[in-house]
Amino acid sequence: MNPKIFKAYDIRGIYGSDFNEKDFYEVIKGVITYIKKNLQKEKLTLAFGYDVRTSTPPLVEATKKAIIDQGITGVDIGLTTTPTFYYGALKYGYDGGMMITASHNPKEYNGVKMVIRDNNKLIKIGSGSGMEEIKDITLNKKFSLDTNDGKIIKNDNVLKDEVNEALSRIDKNSLKKFKVVTDTANGMAILYLNEFFKHIDVEVIRIFDDLDGTFPNHEGNPLKFENLKWLQKKVVEEKADFGIAPDADGDRVFFIDEKGQIVPATMITCMIAKKILEENQNETIVVDVRYIRNVINLVNKLGGKVELTKVGHAFISKKLTDVNGIFAGESSGHFFLRDTGFAESSISVIAYIFEILSKANKPMSEIVKDLYTSYESGEFNFKLNEGVTSQDIMKTIAEDFSDGKINWLDGISVDYPNWRFNIRASNTEPLLRLNVESDNPQITKEKTELLRQKILSLGAKID
Repeated sequence: MNPKIFKAYDIRGIYGSDFNEKDFYEVIKGVITYIKKNLQKEKLTLAFGYDVRTSTPPLVEATKKAIIDQGITGVDIGLTTTPTFYYGALKYGYDGGMMITASHNPKEYNGVKMVIRDNNKLIKIGSGSGMEEIKDITLNKKFSLDTNDGKIIKNDNVLKDEVNEALSRIDKNSLKKFKVVTDTANGMAILYLNEFFKHIDVEVIRIFDDLDGTFPNHEGNPLKFENLKWLQKKVVEEKADFGIAPDADGDRVFFIDEKGQIVPATMITCMIAKKILEENQNETIVVDVRYIRNVINLVNKLGGKVELTKVGHAFISKKLTDVNGIFAGESSGHFFLRDTGFAESSISVIAYIFEILSKANKPMSEIVKDLYTSYESGEFNFKLNEGVTSQDIMKTIAEDFSDGKINWLDGISVDYPNWRFNIRASNTEPLLRLNVESDNPQITKEKTELLRQKILSLGAKID
């Protein structure tokens, strides 16, 4: 077992190379042991779900064996998305659970996301919230005693209950009949979309909607915008109102407007924050450090509060929980609600977008345009030359931009009155990432190029 599979947000690696099903059996025993200790409870009830990757079946069997050997009850939710799994772990009073998935990673990968339920919130297990302990328990085989009297039961109601609850958050009677295109990249999100579409009057054109764990058409990662070109083209061809692009495990979602343009995730955050704050006064919205200006400008105008957080779904869930925020949006398309245990609920976000567009009575591109107060660069990624560290580069950047307001919450952020930037090391890949935003597109373009050249001069290369 490669110890590097224990990541900041989850456990993940290449199946057959970094780990096999025997290793995974021990990982799940490590997770169960940790949750028993954390909750001081032997007879746990843990939900588990899984995605459609070709390596998933043996990992499901390993999970079931670990559950039975450890003497707990496992609730099999079946093939599902990560948000549906979160919903199941939270809403039925289970102690937590495991989702077998490698999120948006290529087909060779697999892994597991883990949560503990604490009353009406989910605690995601990650760096600083249990991952180090699980790594130690697993690698050193410090498992709790096997009793071999566990059991597996099924819960087939989770998806229907999740979608019904998402619909309860909106005024369903206000919904207009839209023409939409979906691209689920042969991943899991087609399950919640199909269930959602049963309840509303909508014309749907689906592309790449068959479940296929080899992801034959394109990678299930909408943050790589080249993966959205088929959806963009189809939206324009079909004269659709908008397009929907979840990632492979369904916990992220991007949107395409009626012109075929990608809507930045921060603008979706603005759309939903506006709706929520107009209905709920003085609430807190959480955003990650990459892009903040559009959200801050909007939320301040509506009398809400903004809290900043590190990048990463586990960190954002924790921050939203800590400040008891009502909603969080991440630049990579994760969206979180207090109502769903401070975890992602992509189908709730989709439902909100249907309602917002219905009530606005104008196309998505115009709604987005009206909300823009800051212009974003898009993310630039750099590989580092041998002997160069991200800390070296960020230290030099801090010296060169010392006249700005510097924040080290996640990498380095530097703010000026009319522009800002963030440079940070990726938590999931050996990359340095740059994001810039400003009052107008020209400043964003100029400052992005300035910083790109600076980073390249310090020993990096374009990824």
